Amino acid sequence: MNVSDPRVTKNITDLAQTLADIDDSGFIVDFLFTPITPAELADIASRWALVKALKMKATQRKIAKDLGISLCKITKGSNVLKNPESAFARLLVKEGNE
Repeated sequence: MNVSDPRVTKNITDLAQTLADIDDSGFIVDFLFTPITPAELADIASRWALVKALKMKATQRKIAKDLGISLCKITKGSNVLKNPESAFARLLVKEGNE
């Protein structure tokens, strides 16, 4: 499937609802390690670490060095966090990572 295929949104929505109903983070971690490749997992983890570091006011150069990611990705993450209604910004507040 291509990301523009409406089935992608439907299936991601179904998956999100299923995961939201689970109250066992260990199970969710086990699940995520099953269908997602190691490279995809590392990318997701680095993007989460990126937004947490930005929220903690780390400099972009420090983040690039610590996480080994490009300044371009860091700038994109920074722009996402500038919108307090973005999913990343709301999730950081919800999880007490502000």
